[in-house]
Amino acid sequence: MRKVALVVMAAGIGSRFGGGIKQLAPVGPDGEIIMDYSIYDAMEAGFNKVVFVIRKDLEKDFKEIIGNRIEKIVEVEYAYQELTDIPEKFKDKLEGRTKPWGTGQAILCCKEVVHEPFLVINADDYYGKEAYRAAYAELIKEQDETEAADVCMVGFRLKNTLSENGTVTRGVCSVDDNHMLQEIEETYEIERRGDYAAAVRDGEEIRLDLDSPVSMNMWGLKPAFFDILEAGFHEFLSNVKKDELKAEYLLPQIIGQLLKNGKARVKVLSSHDQWFGVTYKEDKAAVVTALGGLVERGVYPERLFEER
Repeated sequence: MRKVALVVMAAGIGSRFGGGIKQLAPVGPDGEIIMDYSIYDAMEAGFNKVVFVIRKDLEKDFKEIIGNRIEKIVEVEYAYQELTDIPEKFKDKLEGRTKPWGTGQAILCCKEVVHEPFLVINADDYYGKEAYRAAYAELIKEQDETEAADVCMVGFRLKNTLSENGTVTRGVCSVDDNHMLQEIEETYEIERRGDYAAAVRDGEEIRLDLDSPVSMNMWGLKPAFFDILEAGFHEFLSNVKKDELKAEYLLPQIIGQLLKNGKARVKVLSSHDQWFGVTYKEDKAAVVTALGGLVERGVYPERLFEER
């Protein structure tokens, strides 16, 4: 069986575990957290390896809460994202900084443990089954070698990613007739207004179609992409000024720039499933209700991994 990995970005979870940490809040009928559903859906689709990107100081607690359970049913590896894990010549840029360097660095941390095609997800997002099936089918395809990086992205319908408890930020995608990504535009303060969505872009309010495809940070990549990430990270750090303490090396921006420069081809896969996430603390109740409904309809068993 071909190896395909699921990379779960969890380094952003809080340093103190408990009810206030949204990625670890129980949302399922048997106390499952969102990551449990992501891993269950990925394994069902065919993924056979899970890589958790965490901080080293969280390792013990993280393994007790989820890692030790998951490694009983699937191969598990860990990668560690640390603020200080940058080349020595850039260490002077650590002064005053308190957070790691973003999702691009998080994926680069996996270079030594990921040697197969892989799918990147956020730890605190529920994506639904269709997304994993589509991504797996794409990642196992044999692709021609080209100078451009071959990337895939699962696009969700905007209306399936909104919160009733506040505005959201989304990467709104332009996609051609061949399902290839043309552009991603980071769009802020999106909220539903009847049969359309309003948002802010470049400081001005705009109107969006509710069926617009959006990126939810679900990217399919190949191991060769690590070399691109590494070179780009060096360039990013070279250009970061010492007072830019919140500058981040972000995967959507990295891929967007590669696309603009003709160095990447991005196929957009489509999911019509509802996305769930705990953007606001009030969202948790809606996620619990939605997952409870999926269990009642038989989409999931009451105890996720007992049937395996």
